[in-house]
Amino acid sequence: MKLSKKQARLRRATKFRAKHAERGIERLCVYKTSQHIYAQIISACGTKTLVSASSLKEKNGGNVAAATKIGAEIAKAAKKVKVTKIAFDRSGFKYHGRVKALAEAARDGGLNF
Repeated sequence: MKLSKKQARLRRATKFRAKHAERGIERLCVYKTSQHIYAQIISACGTKTLVSASSLKEKNGGNVAAATKIGAEIAKAAKKVKVTKIAFDRSGFKYHGRVKALAEAARDGGLNF
């Protein structure tokens, strides 16, 4: 039985989250749609969102430039709550394009993963 594109992405996301539950560190969770990109840092226990940022206020929120801006914003906000070491949860999306741009901007902003 062949999985649909969405089912395969969700399967990949679930595998990461199951493994990450054992590690006990905060995670940077990324979600993207065709028009916007969202990022949030979730606590180690997985019950509380510490920081969040999205491209909803951007005119062109679905491009690499917007993702880079969101990555820088999330890194800046993470420093305020004293979070530097995180796990990068790409929610099953490929590490390519907007997801990669957000990750690199977050690394440049001081987050370690």
